[in-house]
Amino acid sequence: MFNEMIKKLKKESKRIVFTEGEDIRVLSAAVRLLNEEVLVPVVIGRKEVIEKLAKENNLSISNLEIIEIDKYDKINEMQEAMFEIRKGKMTREQVNELLTKGNYFGTMLVQLGYAVGLLGGATYSTADTVRPALQIIKTKPGSKIVSSSFLMRRVKDGVEERYIMADCAINLHPDEDQVVEIALQSAETAKIFGIDPKVVLLSYSSYGSGKGEDVKKMTNAANRLKEMDLSYPVDGELQFDAAFDMGVAKIKAPTSKVAGQANVFVFPDINSGNIGYKIAQRLGDFEALGPILQGLNAPINDLSRGCNAEEVYKMAIITALQK
Repeated sequence: MFNEMIKKLKKESKRIVFTEGEDIRVLSAAVRLLNEEVLVPVVIGRKEVIEKLAKENNLSISNLEIIEIDKYDKINEMQEAMFEIRKGKMTREQVNELLTKGNYFGTMLVQLGYAVGLLGGATYSTADTVRPALQIIKTKPGSKIVSSSFLMRRVKDGVEERYIMADCAINLHPDEDQVVEIALQSAETAKIFGIDPKVVLLSYSSYGSGKGEDVKKMTNAANRLKEMDLSYPVDGELQFDAAFDMGVAKIKAPTSKVAGQANVFVFPDINSGNIGYKIAQRLGDFEALGPILQGLNAPINDLSRGCNAEEVYKMAIITALQK
């Protein structure tokens, strides 16, 4: 899968910002991406620190673009641009202070068109990646929320499996409207990875076998999606076994076009989503790539603080493909 993505990106030379260039995982991935000519990495950090880190780890960074915030020659223009975006919500002093931080500085590089996307979060929280993105990049026209998904990938018996799980990192208790939007955004993410979306809205109930407000929310959201002119099937509410296993599907949802073959799984809340993808990762031996942020005007993605260089490498490729 990634070989196909890399071939596509090599033709385009997209520039991606890495906000934590002083982290060896990020630096290693950026150097690899540069050497393989997959994309053009721009790392933020102190040059002296990055050079020392590179030397200690035998990395060649002679052709790597490094931006030091305190030496950036267009910082005044950037400050003015961000002040205009945040006018009435932030003072000039607040803007100037925030732009000393890699997450805000990097986000403004994307906003000003210097790069197509950003990858951060190896050393800070998801909120610290999402906050500047919402304040500066903002959501796409027609999108009211930002959501997240994980690409779940496994090779079993020589066959590659790919699934999307959402929302596992952003929206705590999405309401009916938000579930609809998460489903739509996740289906579009699936297409990036060559997945022909078959979307299921998950529950502890299948077609009314259980009762409660959470069931009603997922049923109503599924019905609304079915009424839209979508190019892919949607169903719900369904339990995971009915959504995933064809044998169970024939019993619980025999008329469904999604049951037993779903590949985009929309969870009712962040608890079930986060627990679900981690169970698949740890017990099912799936590779979990994400969280992939959805609904923003530009690709801004978050890393797990427990990530390794390989995950940074792959998430950078995913980020570039979102534009």
